[in-house]
Amino acid sequence: MIIYLAKRFIQALLVLAVISLIGFTVQDNLAFQQGLNAGSAAAYNVETDAGFLTKYFQFVSGAIQGDLGTSSFFKEPALTVILKKMPATLELIFAAAVLVGIFSVPLGIFTALYPHHTISRLILSVSVLGLSVPVFVTSILLIYLFSVTWNILPSFGRGDVVPIVGYWETNFASWDGLKHIVLPAFALASVMLPLFVRLIRAEMRQVLKSEYVKYARARGLSPWRIYFVHALKNTLLPVVTVGGVQIGTLVAYTILAETVFQWPGMGFMFLEAVNRGDAPLIVAYLMVVGAIFVVLNTIVDVLYSAINPTVNLARMAA
Repeated sequence: MIIYLAKRFIQALLVLAVISLIGFTVQDNLAFQQGLNAGSAAAYNVETDAGFLTKYFQFVSGAIQGDLGTSSFFKEPALTVILKKMPATLELIFAAAVLVGIFSVPLGIFTALYPHHTISRLILSVSVLGLSVPVFVTSILLIYLFSVTWNILPSFGRGDVVPIVGYWETNFASWDGLKHIVLPAFALASVMLPLFVRLIRAEMRQVLKSEYVKYARARGLSPWRIYFVHALKNTLLPVVTVGGVQIGTLVAYTILAETVFQWPGMGFMFLEAVNRGDAPLIVAYLMVVGAIFVVLNTIVDVLYSAINPTVNLARMAA
């Protein structure tokens, strides 16, 4: 297990190195472009006489120390701006993930147990539609229904947030904050909900055909015990892996949801930084989001190996 963890740690470092190289290239090109737009070589602040590797290692050294430059708009360190915006994005992702878990598990199990039921066919039809509709279209539809037509939920902003610690302000400690997070969370959850419903359904149907389920039935165990104790446990194993990867993917989709709902998170900040040409903030966003992807994938891979001994042993033997 230690050898496997060491391999995963080395792989994570290599991916982070690639991300840092991409971030440095973006920063270098943006700085050069800003220099050209300014019409003066002096406006290009990168030392042109330094080699590429020298400048890259200076960038990595600063990044390790938390120095990713200063935002030209906020006049603050780029990493500080990211940390201030991060709680809003993380809470939105958490709320969306909770909604996906609440709805996908029962819907997926129901469609697996009753594949020919009218409700199951309706669920699968809606899931196909959900996979085809972009998140910004879903966001606009939710705003039209719940904010414009019925006027029961707010359509933009975070509402009243409650400070917790440091830069962290939460929506979950006030009723107004909860109302503001509902629509963007549902819009973001709509991206992954159809996928997980179909994944759980497929895995559940496959598990129900396995030998140990047949043996449990032969022993006379109740159907509900077979479904929710024996079958569901093994059904959720691949869901854990896909779930970890998709939660990381939600970070990318927050750009669209946050823009439509004017949610003051990292995604909305990133688009504003692009419009302003705020190079340090753009690079800081890329670095932070890339690091989140790497950390999440590594944690999920390790957890999957821990809860599935056969996978763990197979990888250690490789």
